[in-house]
Amino acid sequence: MVYLTRKIKVRKIMPTKSTKAKKSKKQEKIEEPVWTYRGYKLQTSEFVTAMVHFFRAEIQRANVWRQRLDTTTNWAVVATGATLSIAFSQSEVHHGIILLNTLLVLWFLFIEARRYRYYELWSYRVRLMETDFYAAMLVPPFHPSPEWAENLAENLLTPSFPISLSEAFGRRLRRNYLWIFLILYASWVAKIWLFPTPAKDFAEFIERSQVGPISGEIMIGLGVALYVFLGVFAVITINLTRATGEVLPRFGYETATAAPSEQGKPKGLRALLAPRSRRRQLLALIITDQPDAVSNRILTDMKRGVTALAGKGMYTGKDRSILLCALTVTEAHNLKSAVAKEDSKAVVIVSPAQEILGGGFAPLTEK
Repeated sequence: MVYLTRKIKVRKIMPTKSTKAKKSKKQEKIEEPVWTYRGYKLQTSEFVTAMVHFFRAEIQRANVWRQRLDTTTNWAVVATGATLSIAFSQSEVHHGIILLNTLLVLWFLFIEARRYRYYELWSYRVRLMETDFYAAMLVPPFHPSPEWAENLAENLLTPSFPISLSEAFGRRLRRNYLWIFLILYASWVAKIWLFPTPAKDFAEFIERSQVGPISGEIMIGLGVALYVFLGVFAVITINLTRATGEVLPRFGYETATAAPSEQGKPKGLRALLAPRSRRRQLLALIITDQPDAVSNRILTDMKRGVTALAGKGMYTGKDRSILLCALTVTEAHNLKSAVAKEDSKAVVIVSPAQEILGGGFAPLTEK
């Protein structure tokens, strides 16, 4: 038998430009950007999922310690109420029971200050994610600060209290316990003066203040010294504002919002309903050798006005341009990115501004 064979030529089909473009577009759609940090690569969805679960865990921790703070305060309130009820319900009850309750409340305050430091530890992490992760998503483009990641990682590896014990003690004293101590002091004086019968003069009041072998003069002196110490301590710790769980300014060291000018102040009912706070405003100075390119980039990307000033480097003796730009706190990172694209050697100085009027900010004159 004879078999006939036929050669078949196979022609290779070369991909055209259109097919290459289609494949590249499909690959771009399939490929997902990754989050690279210290050599590790995570898909965006994986990173966001991990951050969401971590945020929920830290919120739960903060809530647990917040409830412990409330528990300690409840102990102090209940103990004070029970003590005063016993002290004033029977005239023969000695006033020393109020002094013992004062020492007990002071111990509760110390316990609550320690718990407040733990609460601030978890609250610090929550605030880091709120301000530098979630808030950054609301101001595109999304560029979390490297310092945020470093601070959070450092706090996870080596946890440390963000506030001192003195700040925690003073803050809880001013918020809750100062009023309890004042009630106890007034009740102690009333108990001595009114029971079992009203005192005739101050000498009798001092005599009734005696506790065992301790004379009345010493007891009154110790009471005054204790309350003077608490009052002074509450005042000197007011400027300690490192607590992240409180509503405190975050940018710079400003402690209050800028006061509006006389022209911009609302009048009448509007003055009562006007908001008391606003976004913090900044002033940026940019020292660059490429003022035109940098200013055009800011005008195009940020839609903010730029003013050029003439300057001179005193060390080099060269003429330099100084760009002046007013912006809000949420635009600070965008400004740094815009300047870096055009002049990586530029010097950027960002400082808080007391008040900015006109040019896209508050109106210069009242409407």
